[in-house]
Amino acid sequence: MWMLIAAVVVAGTVGSLTDWLFMGVLFHNAYNRYPEVWRESVREGRSRGAIIWASGLGYVMTAAVVSLCAIANVRSVAAGLGVGALAWLAGPPVVIIVNNLFVKIDARITVAHCAGYAARLLLAGAAAGFVLSRSAGG
Repeated sequence: MWMLIAAVVVAGTVGSLTDWLFMGVLFHNAYNRYPEVWRESVREGRSRGAIIWASGLGYVMTAAVVSLCAIANVRSVAAGLGVGALAWLAGPPVVIIVNNLFVKIDARITVAHCAGYAARLLLAGAAAGFVLSRSAGG
């Protein structure tokens, strides 16, 4: 059990770094293409609370994928990657792309966010697959 918690902590932390890369650094200037879509505090650079909430929810998402892998009896990194990919396909790109259809957001931001969530969920699945393969003796 503690190894699964460690997988959540490690994958969640690395996932936070990928969030920073894909959702903060990549195409950073594109966020200002439509400044009116952002909350006033974010436009003014006061987004600490939003970042803290987003980071915490990222750990919840990571824990959910690790839990799915445990429930699905995943016993390899490849199988964990499969669970992560299916979790990604079932959620983030659909929501992000649909939001982009209705809210003015630069298309590069949509692509970066989809890629960022893919990285997070694949990391979670790989970490779970690694840990669960070790506990299975394989």
